[in-house]
Amino acid sequence: MYGFKAFVFDGKKTAPKALDVLENNADPYVWIDDVAEVSKSKHGSVRVHSTWAQDDSDAGAGAGLGAVTGGVIGALLGPGGALAGAAMGGSLGALMGVGEEAAFDDPKLDEFAQSLGKDTSALVLVGEQATLADFTSAVEPFGGKVVETDLNEADVKALGRALKNA
Repeated sequence: MYGFKAFVFDGKKTAPKALDVLENNADPYVWIDDVAEVSKSKHGSVRVHSTWAQDDSDAGAGAGLGAVTGGVIGALLGPGGALAGAAMGGSLGALMGVGEEAAFDDPKLDEFAQSLGKDTSALVLVGEQATLADFTSAVEPFGGKVVETDLNEADVKALGRALKNA
């Protein structure tokens, strides 16, 4: 079973700072390369950053859970989802096709999208329950509002296929 978990923080720099601390941990986290950091400026500009999407050669090739996290974020941000597409190494085409194959109709996911007000940031992960538990124990000490939900496994797999074919 797959789940979605986000920690939403006040301040557009809070999530990036938390991620920096977690990336510099002496004992690396297995999920660290699959997490996404989303921030919204005081002016409303959205920025999506991820370790897994910084190399354009990865787009569509491996499409692991990190790319699925990005795809879910892109789907949630609606027309602004193009930002997530850019963060995924230019896989905008994959996001455009996602709407046809994966329907993320969940009030909790809507809650996450709405919680991204101006001057906020979030750490987001899509993963299996054991991975999300480890993510939670690492990020919880930083505080933030938690938004979580289970995802339909068929939707997650459809999104992964769409990203691989992009």
